[in-house]
Amino acid sequence: MLFSLTNPEVAIFMMGIFLFAVLLGFPIAFTLMAMGIGFGYYAYYDPALMEHIFDNRIFSLFVQNTYTVMDNNVLTAVPLFLFMGYLVERAGIVAKLFFAIRLAAHRVPASMAVAALITCTLFSTATGIIGAVVTLMGLLAWPAMVKAGYDKKFASGIICAGGCLGILIPPSIMLIVYSVIAQLSPLRLFAAAIFPGLLLAGLYIAYAIIRAWIDPSIAPKPKAEDIPPRAEILKEVLVSFVPLFGLIMLVLGTILAGIATPAEAAAAGAFGAIILSWFYKTLKWQSFKESVFLTAKTTAMIMWLFIGSWTFSSVFSYLGGHEVFEHFFKSIEITTWQFLIITQIIIFLLGWPLEWTEILIIFVPIFLPLLETFGVNPYFFAMLIALNLQTSFLTPPMAMSAYYLKGVQSKNVELMEIFAGIMPFLAIVIFAMFLMYMFPGIALWLPETLFAN
Repeated sequence: MLFSLTNPEVAIFMMGIFLFAVLLGFPIAFTLMAMGIGFGYYAYYDPALMEHIFDNRIFSLFVQNTYTVMDNNVLTAVPLFLFMGYLVERAGIVAKLFFAIRLAAHRVPASMAVAALITCTLFSTATGIIGAVVTLMGLLAWPAMVKAGYDKKFASGIICAGGCLGILIPPSIMLIVYSVIAQLSPLRLFAAAIFPGLLLAGLYIAYAIIRAWIDPSIAPKPKAEDIPPRAEILKEVLVSFVPLFGLIMLVLGTILAGIATPAEAAAAGAFGAIILSWFYKTLKWQSFKESVFLTAKTTAMIMWLFIGSWTFSSVFSYLGGHEVFEHFFKSIEITTWQFLIITQIIIFLLGWPLEWTEILIIFVPIFLPLLETFGVNPYFFAMLIALNLQTSFLTPPMAMSAYYLKGVQSKNVELMEIFAGIMPFLAIVIFAMFLMYMFPGIALWLPETLFAN
């Protein structure tokens, strides 16, 4: 069958088989490798050079991609940021932070929801792992909100939406991966993501406050007797907020100031997380071992995805798959804003069956060569993608953040209740994308100012 098709048709067939296999539940990394090697064997097949069955360039390409991933200096930051996040999670720092912010914000409507969102925002700068943030806050903040009389749907939306900020707010692992794929500066990407991340977090907080102000029954105010004296609140905030904020500033500040590379800043952050754990007297050997194990496990998953995706993409491009999409977009004679809308709708739909890693590594490279054609700033496009990927965790029926929360609160909340609570935040993400399109300076002003020279 393959020999009756042209190479571009084979490439599209290859993509269709991959999507079908993913929907059937096959492991994505190994599916990518199998598809890349299988179709690559066909693409590079040359009987004149075949002395035995393994005489095919696809095997050399696979080995080369593996070595390239291992030798990539930027990707060195991934395990270090992961270790920093896992250690902060297991050190009990987040629980102290949530408790302190909840007390400090007790006069604000929906104070516990606001505290949860601020905690998620700060915790997201320590780890870009969505599952870790949603799971931890689902165990920590969700029961506290429900016990205080909060509506379950409202509380669920807060946890799921706040937990997804980790792939947008720097130092984000997603942005590191994107910088490698698109050959962009990770420093500029981090700078470009700060204001969009704070904008989205601010919109979430504003929604929670306004919603509670309109309907106080969904988020009752704390009882006066539960609020300690102001001096005690200040002490809690100083002890819980300042050290973690200092760690965040150490990491982000050194990166944005150009003092350290992302990998060097990540190493400093990992060491700082160990110091914080010692400071809070929560550094235990078991927690340290778990953090190392989870770091190795997650890093291995990401790296195998890279190897599989690069092999798949190389073969797909060699067969002419990228040219098919490029020719399609150029032939339909669309304007820049129409191109952006079409690409974002495609990314939005791909977020249902796929995770952000596969979307970035396989599909985003299809659009990157078209940015110059349509005059789109690559850093602006990256921020649209980063915002859009929030929806992949919030869109039913494959909203992974909902399943993370359901996994830790399976007996206390129904999945449909979580989905209902998520929907307003999904609309907020789309509104944030609209704002950034109308005002590109939200993403571009800071990197252009910091790196003007």
